[in-house]
Amino acid sequence: MITGLARSRLVALAVATTLSMAAAMTVATTPAAAAAGVEDEGADCAVPALPDAGSLPTVARLPDPFTKLNGARITTKADWRCRRQEIKKLAEKFVYGEKPAKPSSVTGTVSRTSISVNVSHNGRTASFSAGVDLPSGTGPFPAVVVLGGLGADTATIKAAGAAVISYDPLAVGREGTPRTNKQGAFYTVYGASSGTGVLAAWAWGVSRIIDVIEQSGGSILRADATGVTGCSRYGKGAFVVGAFDQRIALTMPIESGSGGVAAFRAIPGESGAQPLSSAYSEQPWLGDAFSSFTGSPGRLPVDTHSVVGMIAPRGLFIMDNPHIDWLAARSASVGALGGAEIYKALGAGGNLTYWSAVQDGTHCANRSEWRTPLQQNIQRFLLNTGSYTGSMRIASNKSGNLAEWRDWTTPTLTDGGGDTTAPSVPGTPAATGVTSTGATLTWAASTDQGGSGLAGYDVHREQGATDPRLGQSTTNSITLTGLTAGTEYQVYVRARDGAGNLSANSPPVTFTTTTGGGDTSPPTAPTGLTASATTATGTTLSWTASTDDNGVTGYDILRAPGASGGAFTQAGTSATTSYTDTALTPSTTYRYQVRARDAAGNTSPVSNTAQITTQPGTSTGTCSATGTVQTQWATGYVIQPLTITNTSTSTITGWTVTFTLPAGHTLAGSWNGTVTTSGQTITIRNVAHNGTIAAGAANSSAGFQVNRPNGNTATPSGYTCA
Repeated sequence: MITGLARSRLVALAVATTLSMAAAMTVATTPAAAAAGVEDEGADCAVPALPDAGSLPTVARLPDPFTKLNGARITTKADWRCRRQEIKKLAEKFVYGEKPAKPSSVTGTVSRTSISVNVSHNGRTASFSAGVDLPSGTGPFPAVVVLGGLGADTATIKAAGAAVISYDPLAVGREGTPRTNKQGAFYTVYGASSGTGVLAAWAWGVSRIIDVIEQSGGSILRADATGVTGCSRYGKGAFVVGAFDQRIALTMPIESGSGGVAAFRAIPGESGAQPLSSAYSEQPWLGDAFSSFTGSPGRLPVDTHSVVGMIAPRGLFIMDNPHIDWLAARSASVGALGGAEIYKALGAGGNLTYWSAVQDGTHCANRSEWRTPLQQNIQRFLLNTGSYTGSMRIASNKSGNLAEWRDWTTPTLTDGGGDTTAPSVPGTPAATGVTSTGATLTWAASTDQGGSGLAGYDVHREQGATDPRLGQSTTNSITLTGLTAGTEYQVYVRARDGAGNLSANSPPVTFTTTTGGGDTSPPTAPTGLTASATTATGTTLSWTASTDDNGVTGYDILRAPGASGGAFTQAGTSATTSYTDTALTPSTTYRYQVRARDAAGNTSPVSNTAQITTQPGTSTGTCSATGTVQTQWATGYVIQPLTITNTSTSTITGWTVTFTLPAGHTLAGSWNGTVTTSGQTITIRNVAHNGTIAAGAANSSAGFQVNRPNGNTATPSGYTCA
């Protein structure tokens, strides 16, 4: 049960001033709240009408994060809750696209090895899954969601006592798709032409994972102690995940570059940094509306410093690489320094660490400099132990100067404008109209004596280690939806005033949802799943029928990319025991599972897994390849992009680039391609999302990094493409 400050997890951090290679920051000592118990604490805030893109003025410096849309500056820490909501709405409208709230139905399971997520909303359904790797011990464990697996130091995460949740964001929002036909679980639910970019879609997927953990009862994973991390494109994703879900206790983006922590306004002036136009066009990471700001970021009413502030006062550990210009580390330091002012104003300066002072320039490397602070951040924000205090350690060659980027000062926010009196306790709720998926609650209203006025009520389910919020209301009644059939609920209410003070819990009410017709038995799992007649773009699946006491009504076909690792998402449905999947990518491996459904909506366990590899596509075209040196240093360089151009008059559905590394050079890493090495000969083949290139068009998503002897200035030669 939520009880005052214990559930809010208030923590106090000591003062520290840490000198870095080129920057220092003094942190505050006032206690600061860690993770919230809900995805969006400001959902009830009244946000004024947002400006239209065409009316936005050009503001060269970072917008004042402390000035509200009505022009008034905030004065109390409690004011930040609704000011944050204004920033959230601006960021959604102009930068990322909307991240919808929790769908009407989210179900799933948590085991010691995996998490399954099933979503239903407005008649559309989608499913995906994630892997679980537990540390030693008995649990329940905190967990860090790792996006994409690239660059995360999972060994250190587990050694610190946290589980690793392996999340494939591409199952929720695919890359390599046009903006008019976005793919993945998010777009299955909200539409392929949604203006939401894949970063916000990935964040939505993590929120649904947390929903399932909350519902699981907390025997394996703790819902109140979740972190997130990822590198490169997945660092951008981790940053957005932490900003848009306040249940994330610790956010750890790595080398996130343009579209990540890097301040939008600073990027055009940073030599070698990935331009905003490139970050927007390379993949549909950012929302569609951002297209009008790629050449004029000064017109944006928000910048990344305010997105950093959306994470405040929760834990934030930003890791950056100053050795690769493309990654925009100087602009990232500007975003972090600006966001640090929000942390300071909230009395939580020690909850933020920015670290780019590293020796190893390899992209997404596990660096020794980060290992200890990574453990300390996990202990502080996920295990609630230790006394780690954050710091700013900015590489001297990539140090931004915040004074050049702001014309506002950081206010001294008070603890609440004098109102520290909580509202009275609400009356005992009464439950009426109970169905299989909902109920209506009413209770005696609270009163507020502190002067800030009664703002509304939070309705919680009492559920062991964490009490999820089922809804909010501005009146003394609420109709709950999306409940689980045949389930007992114990629910209580807390009143909230305008200063953010919360009342004690009301006495609980207990009710049980109906069983929805009495059928709670799922069908048996389909068996004997096989694939046949596989072509370059399709395959036919067949299986042995399931059985059910009231009859099977259909089957869900689940598909995952690759021979391992990728998450299963729903590819289609069938009323029979066969299904033909089409529009597949040539020369690509897929895995399939099938599950049955009955008339009551019960779903069976999944079938066995069938794996196929599509045939090579028919390609009559030819191509050429050009490697561009994006940045280089004494002992290495980055080729970005590796541009593949279709030089024929026909579409090609796959490409293979071969080139030779100079003697002594070794490949250090690559992206958006499958690599084979034979001596100094390197072969890079397309991956699923970038193999198809129209006649005369080009693809610039692939790239690689090379280590070389100190002082050797040679670069690869002999690029061929077939």
